[in-house]
Amino acid sequence: MKLYCLSGHPTLPCNVLKFKSTTIMLDVGLDTTSVLNFLPLPLVHSPRLSKLPGWISKDGNINLEKELKECAGRVFVDAQPEFCLPERELLDLSTIDVILISNYHCMMALPYITEHTGFTGTVYATEPTLQIGRLLMEELVNFMERVPKAQAATCWKNKEVQ
Repeated sequence: MKLYCLSGHPTLPCNVLKFKSTTIMLDVGLDTTSVLNFLPLPLVHSPRLSKLPGWISKDGNINLEKELKECAGRVFVDAQPEFCLPERELLDLSTIDVILISNYHCMMALPYITEHTGFTGTVYATEPTLQIGRLLMEELVNFMERVPKAQAATCWKNKEVQ
């Protein structure tokens, strides 16, 4: 028997249990703490946010003022927020036979697993868990679509910038 922990967040579990020829995923939590590094997505245009100064490195070699903004001594990414998905490189997620969902908080990463990994197994959850989880997912998607960012930021992800 082997147990893999695919989540780095203690309250958003994503564990995989391999027992004989069966692979079971226990919960699929989505870590949203990475959103704290992004500028807010205001529903109404905010002149204060649009006038924030761009970030330039102290030595002046790296100029990402279109992607990074500075506010109150912190640097924020000016792009569509990104979430921390469960670890996908540790094992082949298409080999999972069953996903067991314990509550609606622990199913937010389910679409990433079922749509992008070749998962063909079965998902088990109670009906209330499914309904509330579906509502939360739809609300998150609607909010992201309602307030799109014009530019995509990718240069800030380079190791030399971080």
